[in-house]
Amino acid sequence: MGNARNIAFWVVLFLLILALFNLFSGGNSTLQSREIGYSDFVAAVEGGSVQSVTLDGEQIRYRSSDGDFVTIRPEDADVTNLLLEKGIPVKAEAQQQSGFQSFILGLLPFLLLIGVWIYFMNRMQGGGKGGAMGFGKSKAKMLTEKHGRVTFDDVAGIDEAKEELEEIVEFLRNPQKFSRLGGKIPKGALLVGPPGTGKTLLARAIAGEAGVPFFTISGSDFVEMFVGVGASRVRDMFEQAKKNAPCIVFIDEIDAVGRHRGAGYGGGNDEREQTLNQLLVEMDGFEANEGVIILAATNRKDVLDPALLRPGRFDRNVTVGNPDIKGREKILGVHARKTPLGPDVDLRIIARGSPGFSGADLANLVNEAALMAARIGRRFVTMEDFESAKDKVMMGAERRSMVLTADQKEKTAYHEAGHAVVGLALPKCDPVYKATIIPRGGALGMVVSLPEIDRLNWHKSECEQKLAMTMAGKAAEILKYGEDEVSNGPAGDIQQASGLARAMVLRWGMSDKVGNIDYEQAHEGYMGNGAGGFSISAQTKEVIEEEVKRLIDDGYAEAYRILSERKDDWVRLAEGLLEYETLTGEEIARVMKGEPPRADDDDDSADAGNAPSVTALPKTKPRKPSGESGMEPEPTA
Repeated sequence: MGNARNIAFWVVLFLLILALFNLFSGGNSTLQSREIGYSDFVAAVEGGSVQSVTLDGEQIRYRSSDGDFVTIRPEDADVTNLLLEKGIPVKAEAQQQSGFQSFILGLLPFLLLIGVWIYFMNRMQGGGKGGAMGFGKSKAKMLTEKHGRVTFDDVAGIDEAKEELEEIVEFLRNPQKFSRLGGKIPKGALLVGPPGTGKTLLARAIAGEAGVPFFTISGSDFVEMFVGVGASRVRDMFEQAKKNAPCIVFIDEIDAVGRHRGAGYGGGNDEREQTLNQLLVEMDGFEANEGVIILAATNRKDVLDPALLRPGRFDRNVTVGNPDIKGREKILGVHARKTPLGPDVDLRIIARGSPGFSGADLANLVNEAALMAARIGRRFVTMEDFESAKDKVMMGAERRSMVLTADQKEKTAYHEAGHAVVGLALPKCDPVYKATIIPRGGALGMVVSLPEIDRLNWHKSECEQKLAMTMAGKAAEILKYGEDEVSNGPAGDIQQASGLARAMVLRWGMSDKVGNIDYEQAHEGYMGNGAGGFSISAQTKEVIEEEVKRLIDDGYAEAYRILSERKDDWVRLAEGLLEYETLTGEEIARVMKGEPPRADDDDDSADAGNAPSVTALPKTKPRKPSGESGMEPEPTA
């Protein structure tokens, strides 16, 4: 039907153009005649050069020895007598249009209206999805990757999630293998995980492996300002999918349309809720929906409507988490395929030094290392480039253009030396990876600590020692310059210490006075950051704040005690930072002993050999407001 309407429209348009051309052309003779003034015509008659004349209303066409000409006769001119007196042959033509021309001229407005109507009906009913009348058409695109095709070989580090989805692909290829035992193909799979872990990459790999039509769409493409458009697009998307079944439909960021119903301000008539209701019905309603598999990705599973998550709609919830050390090594190998690596590059060492990295973080690390090597002019990427790239990713780009006074630089050195000394003195603190007083990102200096293995949980003693290391910067400033000269540098440390202490008290049950009760939701409501799940008494709030303050004060006191006892080591390290600006883990230990940071025989390989084996980004990137030291981030349970 759509093709027939298109052909009819273009045929009508062609006939209209042809009729207009014939109507207004005036014949070939008119087109070939040259127009002149009436006075020139009279002069030609008087001169005897006119051979014949044709009178067509006000128009005078005549032929002379110089060619054919046309002119317009004035109302009071007596052309006929003039021509007869000169003996020139005269021919008169009637001023009546042909029946066909008159009919076409009268029918022309109606034909134009019919043509416009056919055009817009064509646009509304499927002829143009992107047109002004194509609101209700789905924006799902069929993915056909002839170049840059992604397969499961390009996905590494998330083996369990890949196995779940490989089974769906196998079901599409060989359904009898499962159906003979009574198994049914899953109707949907929900990919859940933090940003950058490879959810969309997995979907592209399925598209490359499945060998069936693959439609992709974003959750935000459904909802528009017009009521009912989202539901119409859902219906159209499933209609397209059923026509191409078996097929896969991938909805990226489904939380844009699948949030809890009743949570918005629009009530039951809310456009987003209508779209969600239509999606629920299409996925599992009265009509059978065989052969259409829905894949969806989100990092906000907690906000999705429960009806969307039940079996029969999303039969499988596939968790795509951050990779472990083996997964990180495989991911680095995938991203380094097209990067020429130097002989000293060991991807396993880089993987050991990157706990908490997601796949996107590792891809960025390899890219930054390649850019740094290209900037220097190397033909391949070395381990030194990877170390520099890790520093940039962890701590931000160096800001050597920032001008610091000698006093500011000295205070920053003693502040960061305090963090490092306390961190090295406490056995349960993560090893110190690097200390620097070069401004990076928004910080004037920072000390970065990294775990030796992937950290999965936190113990109370570890948290207490971490609080001491975090508050060591302020303790160092007060010990060196006095309470009246303390700067705003510890602002970031205080923020991180407060977050950790509140987590210990409110969520983790690490306070005997508060007990084993989760007060986080109530505390958020009390602070104005959320609705709050329940109310708590003023006495309980007071106990919570007292416990938070006690934990931070105990950490500060422990840091002050350690710096007082190890003042010589602390001063030597601060002076070493003032001289060398950046020191790695083993270099810090050498400087505290009064030795030079680098031995004479390993100057060229200090960065690669002296740094601990864990040299990369923590689980979450540290927050580094201006003027604050960049400590490691708040741990997550």
